[in-house]
Parts: sequence; C-alpha cells; structure tokens
Amino acid sequence: MHYVAICLDKPDSLAKRTENRTAHLGFLAANAAKVKLGGPFLDAGGKMCGSMLILDCADEAEAKSLLAQDPYAHADLFASVELRAFKPVVGVSLA
Repeated sequence: MHYVAICLDKPDSLAKRTENRTAHLGFLAANAAKVKLGGPFLDAGGKMCGSMLILDCADEAEAKSLLAQDPYAHADLFASVELRAFKPVVGVSLA
C-alpha cells in the first residue's frame, strides 16, 4: 500500500533542516525500497520548508514507524506530519 507523508517544518527551522539534511538523505537512500518518491516543499522565496514522501509500506503502522526513524523526526523539525493512504493512477510508476 502506498502512503503520502506531508511534513511541514516548524517556523524558522531552515538551519535545523540544513544541519540534518545529509543524515536525512542517507536515511532515504538506505530505505529506497520503501521510499518511492520524495522531496522538499519550497516557500515563496525558494527555501525548503517541508517534505513530501511517497512510501510503499505494508500498512499505516509500518509507514509511521519508518517516518519516526527519519533524522528529521529525531531533530524535531516538523510542526505537523500528515499521513494518507494513496492510490497511484497516472504518472511515475511506483511499483
């Protein structure tokens, strides 16, 4: 099952995001079988202000567990995290 994680940064947290970015990207690479697509949200000035991930997990509990292991989560970067089940229909293959 696919899940979309919409993660919005706390205000004024670009420095925290930048400090943890290398570890975050390493985490994503290590979990590439489960992380199908992802990238940062950008604010009006083009600065990173959140993240979007599409995950392929057995269930919501597995998706939540994976998100909890992200270095960004450990750094307490996010003001909010929304997780929704997702059914790909058109576009990039997420198989």
